[in-house]
Amino acid sequence: MNENYGEQIKNYRVNLGMTQNQVAKELDVTPGYISNVEKWRTAMSLRLLIYYSKLMGITLDELVGNIEPSYKKSAIDNALWTEIKKLDNMQKEKLLETIKIWQI
Repeated sequence: MNENYGEQIKNYRVNLGMTQNQVAKELDVTPGYISNVEKWRTAMSLRLLIYYSKLMGITLDELVGNIEPSYKKSAIDNALWTEIKKLDNMQKEKLLETIKIWQI
């Protein structure tokens, strides 16, 4: 888990415009627990991390992995991922080739 875990937890919450109370209610914990997680006084269990990532609309890897500090997931990232998930493997391969062409 990365060293800015609590800050990252807080940033996802703030970026979605949620309060600690709202997150606590959704996860069935106390607001104080969320505060302690954000201040790195306590760590979430794997179960809560999974629920939190779903609540935030991110993968568990994004939440606990070593993501570049400058990367911020945007609405366009979410929209692209939603559309990509609808494609079959052949369409994904074509999309990947198209993206590679654009990068030249």
